[in-house]
Amino acid sequence: MKLDLNEFVEHLREKALPPYGAGKCGEYVRRALQAAGARMVPPYPPSGKDYGPTLVKLGFRRIAVPNPDAFVFMKGDVMVMEPHRGGKPNGHVAGFDGRHWISDHMQRDFWAGPGYRRERPDYVVYRY
Repeated sequence: MKLDLNEFVEHLREKALPPYGAGKCGEYVRRALQAAGARMVPPYPPSGKDYGPTLVKLGFRRIAVPNPDAFVFMKGDVMVMEPHRGGKPNGHVAGFDGRHWISDHMQRDFWAGPGYRRERPDYVVYRY
């Protein structure tokens, strides 16, 4: 199946909630993937941190990103992040639109919020 990355990022942009989202990163990224042409059927990954295998099935591959603060990401890249200490156990998933990381909200950077920015938990970046 061929995904339309322009549709993927446009859907993320259009549906993002200001300013911090609703804690539904997995749902928003899934819907954007489906809008891009992904055929996904329930059960969907239960948490953002669980999206890696689904992305691989859709044709994404893991890429090495040793320092996300200095890496040049491409439109359509997707990051899957483990939870940070003291945060919700679901971790995070977000897509890159060429300028911003977006899940259910527009992020200010790669790190989804202050806890992630402070703790810098493990993450994997996938490219289509």
